[in-house]
Amino acid sequence: MVDRKKIEDGVRLILEGIGEDISREGLADTPSRVARMYEEIFAGMQEDAEEHLQKVFTAQNNEIVAEKDISFYSACEHHMMPFFGKAHIAYIPDGRVVGISKLARTVEVFARRLQIQEQMTVQIADAIMEHLKPKGVFVLVEAEHLCMTMRGVRKPGSRTITMVSRGVFAENRELRDEALGLLR
Repeated sequence: MVDRKKIEDGVRLILEGIGEDISREGLADTPSRVARMYEEIFAGMQEDAEEHLQKVFTAQNNEIVAEKDISFYSACEHHMMPFFGKAHIAYIPDGRVVGISKLARTVEVFARRLQIQEQMTVQIADAIMEHLKPKGVFVLVEAEHLCMTMRGVRKPGSRTITMVSRGVFAENRELRDEALGLLR
């Protein structure tokens, strides 16, 4: 669970460290607001993707099922700065499908953690393979990282793209290319 008091104390130290007056009106409640925000944006730390992927339905469709443009917001574990973008998921059912909103919820579980995009992409794919047990899954994530656009190299608009294939998508390049075409 999130320890609000520790976060509030830390935020006070950061504010003092950058030379702010923590008693001024605009900052008086900032440590508390930041603690509540962290509790919300890092809620994935206490969630398990299995919760969202266990309700399945029998389906005759054994072709590609795709959900694209799933918006997400996350935070980089290196600088604790946001990265955000879209996740795209394709899978081939093996007699079972999951409600499409559950794919978006699965993305949220992993996005709401201190994270790197490369690992988040793997976690999404592996959770779907483990809990839904499809013939294969393909996950593509594209994101803008504020640690690269707001500071450092300062290249706004640049996107990082990560892809992970499991099962038949990893084994069959033609199938993977078909999924990539659907998701682009």
